[in-house]
Amino acid sequence: MTAFTGSKINMAGGASDYLAAAERRAGQDLPQGPPLDLNGIGIVGGGTMGAGIAAAVLLAGLPVWMVERDARSVDAGRGRVLAILADSLTRGVIDADDHARLVAQFSASADYESLSQADLVIEAVFEDLALKRRVFETLDTVAKPGAVLASNTSYLDVGAIAGSVRDPARVIGLHFFSPAYIMKLLELVVPDGASDAAVAMGAALGRRLRKVVVPSGVCDGFIGNRIMAAYRRACDEMVEDGALPHEVDRAMRDFGFRMGVFEMQDLAGLDIAWAMRKRRGRVPGQRYVAIADRLCELGRFGRKARQGWYRYDDGKTPVVDPQVTALIEAESARLGITRAPHSAAGIMAQILTVMQSEGRAVLKEGIAARASDIDVVMVNGYGFPRDKGGPMYMADGAGETT
Repeated sequence: MTAFTGSKINMAGGASDYLAAAERRAGQDLPQGPPLDLNGIGIVGGGTMGAGIAAAVLLAGLPVWMVERDARSVDAGRGRVLAILADSLTRGVIDADDHARLVAQFSASADYESLSQADLVIEAVFEDLALKRRVFETLDTVAKPGAVLASNTSYLDVGAIAGSVRDPARVIGLHFFSPAYIMKLLELVVPDGASDAAVAMGAALGRRLRKVVVPSGVCDGFIGNRIMAAYRRACDEMVEDGALPHEVDRAMRDFGFRMGVFEMQDLAGLDIAWAMRKRRGRVPGQRYVAIADRLCELGRFGRKARQGWYRYDDGKTPVVDPQVTALIEAESARLGITRAPHSAAGIMAQILTVMQSEGRAVLKEGIAARASDIDVVMVNGYGFPRDKGGPMYMADGAGETT
């Protein structure tokens, strides 16, 4: 486990001033390398995340070599990247000359040897440890000496991934948030044994991409996803005990979130989290709410399936579905739970309590450098309302965090 240290932030100007200072402070303890001079970035994986990272890198002016597993996947990945660039042209983010230059700086193939030119390679394949280790074993044979190898894993042990290569010191985690060419947050995951040079290059790339770079130690989910998993479990428990998904989501929106936790799950796809739960198994001593599993067993995978926690008749607008309400009530009855209503204030109090409790655990374990880094992550990556400063700021009440 990597421990971080840092000074306090004490802001008397309120939540917005506090958060601006916290964003400037985030990542300043990381090793500082020489000015970034990259020949280009390699990316393994052309799915939604890989294509988004590729577009972000291209829009920052760096060449990209993308690798996929076969010709069909290469074509699909290329199409995703080019679609993002075309949209950027339409929206006026780039002009026609820029667009032509960026397209020329992008290549995609099924040949790992094309990555031999890259100074940094980012793996963005499916969230499976065995698969990622195989990718890194291949990268170890084709990447040039000194090239940094980064995993875009959201949860997995970056140290275990680093063990797949002969020189683990050149492996770091770069956890982007989707869509990667828009979202500002980048968690830089530092496993034990990572070299200062590798960490410095990861941080420099993040700054080149105009990201807010927040360092994290290694744990399940790092800073943000670990805290999100905790409050998502709390929301699941409230639903099993008597709340309904739309009531939880409405409470979160009224608090200032752009969307609630169940709407967010539908947007991301329920099948992804379902596969992860099946792979991990149940945690001894931890309450397990199976309602989401029941939805997935019915093929309700979220917005892409037009049904998840909600129904999506037009493909995008969540509609409360009586079938889901009936399923939830039946599950509570099966477990002998007497359902009780939850107020909006009670729902948000529980969510904030869990966020803050998990945040304190993250700090105690040295996963985050300071409480203000947690606030930066939750605001920039998870939609916590900016005008409230973050869960740790709200818990402290004085704007001073360590």
